[in-house]
Amino acid sequence: MDRVSGETDAVVRRLRDGMAGGVLSFPLTSFHDDGSLAPDGFRTHVAERIAAGPGAVFPACGTGEFFSLDEDEYRQVVTITVEEAAGRLPVVAGVGYGWAQAARFARIAEEAGADALLVLPHYLVAAPQDGLVAQLEQLAARTRLPLIAYQRGQVAFTAASLKRIAEIPGVIGLKDGHSDLDRLQRLTLAAPEGFLFFNGAATAEIQARAYATVGVPAYSSAVHAFAPEIAGAFFTALRDGDDKTVERLLREFYVPLVELRDRVPGYAVSLVKSAARLRGCPVGPVRAPLTDPSAADLAELTALLTAGLDLVGAAL
Repeated sequence: MDRVSGETDAVVRRLRDGMAGGVLSFPLTSFHDDGSLAPDGFRTHVAERIAAGPGAVFPACGTGEFFSLDEDEYRQVVTITVEEAAGRLPVVAGVGYGWAQAARFARIAEEAGADALLVLPHYLVAAPQDGLVAQLEQLAARTRLPLIAYQRGQVAFTAASLKRIAEIPGVIGLKDGHSDLDRLQRLTLAAPEGFLFFNGAATAEIQARAYATVGVPAYSSAVHAFAPEIAGAFFTALRDGDDKTVERLLREFYVPLVELRDRVPGYAVSLVKSAARLRGCPVGPVRAPLTDPSAADLAELTALLTAGLDLVGAAL
């Protein structure tokens, strides 16, 4: 086995072990009030997320506002995450746009010490299956880091395409954000042994039990970015088969959170950032084109967060 494939196998093992022991954490990127990057605030935030014990950490992805970062800011975010992780858990950095730009971010992530890359959906255009496969082929040829494909929006792989991308050297898994369980079951059945799958639905806990029934128990948790106590309690209850606790948390916290999130485009990120600020995390505002929640929605979020923390014996 050559050096690169040996390293890839090691990353797969670490990710699989991490997925079994905790949620996947997607930290927020900290900004000052003027919109500039706040490296010290981000370092504090990501250190606190890592201390809460996730299975892996994914900086500069959707929740981390990858789309709004320039290359220097991206380098700082990934570097800080790698430094704070200090080898204790895998660091999977987001990359995106077309393959040429994604390769530029991939080089930065590799230089910064990331373990793998999450390939976010490409920019703007719809594409045929051959093009979706070629996107990953082009990027894989330009980085030594393992790749996890992310299907949502205009990216949706067929079972035939899944078989093709799984044969690309370095492509190790798929994160799903479509929540089409029929399609996802076909993909898991088409995949080779050892290929990784992740539940990447927005507020993934809502569908975590359903995803597990088609062989995808691992999930990302936006709630971990602001309330790791709630995220951890849910993960433990789900793992242990404690349906009563799972359903109480869903009914009294997660479902109301999703209903609030769905009111305004972009709330999937800006509500999370607002909740983190309510807990004293120095993450700052979102960058345009996202907007921070209205005063009324922020008040509702505060009440919901307080109630959710109370459910798990924590406080705001």
